[in-house]
Amino acid sequence: MLEAIQLNYCQNQALNSQIAEFKVFFNDHVSNDFNALFLSLPPDGRYHAAGVPGSFYSRLFPSNSLHLVHISYAIHWLTGVPKEVVDRSSPAWNKGRITYSSASDEVIEAFSAQCADDMGRFLLARAEEIVEVGLMIIIFAVRPNGTLYSQVTPNILHDRLGPCYVEMAKKGIVREEKVDTFNLPLYYMSTQEMEAAIERNGSFSVEIVRLIYC
Repeated sequence: MLEAIQLNYCQNQALNSQIAEFKVFFNDHVSNDFNALFLSLPPDGRYHAAGVPGSFYSRLFPSNSLHLVHISYAIHWLTGVPKEVVDRSSPAWNKGRITYSSASDEVIEAFSAQCADDMGRFLLARAEEIVEVGLMIIIFAVRPNGTLYSQVTPNILHDRLGPCYVEMAKKGIVREEKVDTFNLPLYYMSTQEMEAAIERNGSFSVEIVRLIYC
């Protein structure tokens, strides 16, 4: 990615212009082992690297300080499990399941609403941090528009894992209460949901959407 940016920069600058320097910020939760990250970076990398701990659902950088934001396979992680799905008195209580994909409409709606709220926070924070002509590239596992939640590949895997926990509870390996209150904080958006979140925010425009089927 940096090579492409530098090539574009050189092609649009005079031959005697100063070579562009890049500073790359790597973000993850505070519990991440940033030492291992830095050890894995190439020693001759043509950029200055820094680690920024914290959730990307909140502000991480000063205003108008980022020119390019790249997030890869992370946006499906929610800030947390919706409270309704672990509340026994709620219509959205997700008893016996660890995900939403094969659950009731109330459960799906709870996860969808949580995702919409989280995306609103994410876009609001990035809108403050990215310069006016900046770019943001988001790569994420998507639910094709109109596809059932239960037919998304990651959800198929999670649905097969869920019964294993139920069986463990039946055998007394774990308490049933733990199984009933455990849900994966994941939600796979459709492109329509992503575009709707961007439209609600109002600070960004969608330039390119590409679907890659694996």
